Amino acid sequence: MQLCKYALAIILISFVFDSCQDSDLEIQQNFPFEVQIMPVPGKIAKNETIEIRIDLLTPSDFNGTQYNIRYFQYEGNGQLQYFNDPPYLPNDQYHLPQKQFRLYYTSQASESHQFSIWIKDSFGNERRVDFEFDNVS
Repeated sequence: MQLCKYALAIILISFVFDSCQDSDLEIQQNFPFEVQIMPVPGKIAKNETIEIRIDLLTPSDFNGTQYNIRYFQYEGNGQLQYFNDPPYLPNDQYHLPQKQFRLYYTSQASESHQFSIWIKDSFGNERRVDFEFDNVS
């Protein structure tokens, strides 16, 4: 009986020491994100500008994460831009300096508009958001 207690104690101590020897700590840096969009109007007139407020929500914050945006317009004619920056070109990637930002879409035609934006982080996580605006009649 005494021998079983000693054997069990030795096995327990060896297990504890083996688990403490792993010096490779895994640090998670890849945090998937969600895109939150404030409500936008459903209609737009030619030459009208609509503000799109966007928040990128993450479960944790890693300082090294960078975000990029690109867009593609598949119906209508308009321009999408960040603050006072030049308008985005379709399918080109642009750096987002913040996780909370505003985009401005300006209609350049008297028709309906449809476009998508893709936001991608530096770890390959990507989210797509679709927008559709009818023409003001």
